[in-house]
Amino acid sequence: LSMRQTHKAGEKCFVDYSGMTVPILDQLSGGTTTAQIFVGVLGGSNYSYVEATASQNLQDWVGSHVRMFAFFGALPRILVPDNLKSAVTKACQYDPVINPTYHELAMHYNVAVVPARKYKPKDKAAVEKGVQVAQRWILARLRNHRFYSLHALNEAIKPLVADLNNRQLKRIAASRYSQFVEIDLPEMRPLPSVPFEMAEWRAG
Repeated sequence: LSMRQTHKAGEKCFVDYSGMTVPILDQLSGGTTTAQIFVGVLGGSNYSYVEATASQNLQDWVGSHVRMFAFFGALPRILVPDNLKSAVTKACQYDPVINPTYHELAMHYNVAVVPARKYKPKDKAAVEKGVQVAQRWILARLRNHRFYSLHALNEAIKPLVADLNNRQLKRIAASRYSQFVEIDLPEMRPLPSVPFEMAEWRAG
């Protein structure tokens, strides 16, 4: 049995990484590294943020959130991440342990962190779909391009994200952006005066 999820305006932002990566070529050594693709999706409008990072480590994870909030220009009330280590130190269906640095980010922005339950993909269906859309409408369009830096890749991604969010959706005759402005944004909260600055916690 399953039940259709409905999302309150401005309430949830679902965050995850795409399973698809993008190669970055080193012109000096001839080697290749892989860029990770971060995706954030608002539950009400499906308004999406996509960027490439060097890794899925804590610094990149937190940095992506700071840039995502700046992109939205406002804050949701709840973050729904998957159970990767940068977000969740100990996964648990009822009482997960949030990474201390990620918890500090949540406190700074006054948002709750409610991780998706393990083996419950419907808990994060919005971002699962958002990842698929990003792969189809952004990464697939870049598959024949060569990138020699993370910056160049992100500069190529930006206009494709804008195109994705401004595309007219047939089923509702509106775009993700217009839905964001109409549905999510009025219910979201303002950003703090200064963005979060990361401090990493380590056991002594």
